[in-house]
Amino acid sequence: MKHTAKIFLLSFFVISIACKKEPELTYEQMSSSKEKSKEAFNDAKYGMFIHWGLYSIPGGIWKGKKMEELKGPRVAEWIQFGAQIPRAEYAALAPQFNPEKFDADAIAKLAKDAGMKYLVITSKHHDGFAMYDSKVSEYDITDASPYPKDIVQELYDACKKYGVDFGLYYSHNIDWMDANDCGLSEYIASGGEIHARVKRKAGVNTWDPSPNTFSEYLEDKAYPQVKEILTKFPDMTSLWYDYPHYVTPEQSHEFYKIAYDLQPNMLVNSRVGNDLGDFDIPGDNKIPTDHLAITKPWQTVGTTNNSWGYKSYDKDWKSVKELLFWLTEIVSKGGNYMLNIGPKASGEVPIESVNNLLEVGKFLAVNGEAIYNTRKWKVTKEGPTNIEMNGTHDRAEKADLKFEFTPQDFWFTQKENTVYAIALAYPQENEKVIIESLTQENLAAIKSVTLLGDDSEVSWKQTNDGLEIELNQEELNPNGYALKIEY
Repeated sequence: MKHTAKIFLLSFFVISIACKKEPELTYEQMSSSKEKSKEAFNDAKYGMFIHWGLYSIPGGIWKGKKMEELKGPRVAEWIQFGAQIPRAEYAALAPQFNPEKFDADAIAKLAKDAGMKYLVITSKHHDGFAMYDSKVSEYDITDASPYPKDIVQELYDACKKYGVDFGLYYSHNIDWMDANDCGLSEYIASGGEIHARVKRKAGVNTWDPSPNTFSEYLEDKAYPQVKEILTKFPDMTSLWYDYPHYVTPEQSHEFYKIAYDLQPNMLVNSRVGNDLGDFDIPGDNKIPTDHLAITKPWQTVGTTNNSWGYKSYDKDWKSVKELLFWLTEIVSKGGNYMLNIGPKASGEVPIESVNNLLEVGKFLAVNGEAIYNTRKWKVTKEGPTNIEMNGTHDRAEKADLKFEFTPQDFWFTQKENTVYAIALAYPQENEKVIIESLTQENLAAIKSVTLLGDDSEVSWKQTNDGLEIELNQEELNPNGYALKIEY
């Protein structure tokens, strides 16, 4: 009997240990386990964003009215909100969506040729329409439209082919089809802060809310779809949530934890809400003026014109020189730049985007060493030209701004025992240029100064006034050059 009792107690002990639930990880523990992924994110520097959905059909115009005449943001993917389009009327766009000219291979190759290291596409934007074959909701590309292919799957496969890292955007809070009032009433009832965006009901479907509650939307659509895309598309590098104004801390934690449980190495952006997330977003088309105040890895997202979704009448395309300014300014401050394209309803990428991205790619083919895998130096920029960018509307209002730079304008990055100086304008022939930040006090014992893309050493001399250089080499790219300064 004693022997039997011992066996019983031992068995009970083993079962108890096996059944004992591991303590749930805190957000801090989950995020701190991703240090390698954060380093890879900081190394990548440059990626492609894609906003594409039913909103590409109206292209920023609804019943003769442009976005600027409607409510809310002027960007084309907000047209359902701006025109207060009833859910059934907006859903009637789906049978018209047949992007026969969509070429996933061409887009992934464009990203590769443009020098972009990763790609993120909208799996579901604020309108609630999924661009992949969802089993959770039939309001998706394969069930609601005549187009037979899973667009996200096609891009995922193409990115694998070209070695471009893959990520997805998912609008978790705002869903004008299925999220009722997008959680506004539940947020207020929970005691959430009544800030300006809550007061003006930013992004909330007040004109035709779905009959279910927001909590039911979370349980029946949002949480299941996030689990679905993370299972369907493994090995993603980032999950990009958006517009978290009415999610509670508990809901943000759930969205973060779902991502961690299914893809623990994947980074989640700060728009998951409530101060969570593995990397920060200073703002849309915004370059932070106080980059030192940002404690997490960070990413600025930008547009090739002034809209994320395709806007048929927006012809304010950012020039090659402007795009290079955004990239170098952001990278010199230690950030990461994700630049958006908005395909047409046909699936075509506007040719202006294509041409300009390829020209940036040519610059990076020569000077990419000064961008990728670098970190910010003690000085980010010197020179007389200073341009501030404080958001999408700010950039739209600066449409006439000339992105012209002088030979005295330099941006700096560093890597181990090397500082890079990036210029977007060449000096005149036989003109000597002094890089004032590279004095003997700031950078002692310089060993060599070379022009990236050229094996020959630049004529240089370091003094108390800075590093004096004279370029005798051939111009390798018309949009600028980068110096490699080893010390």
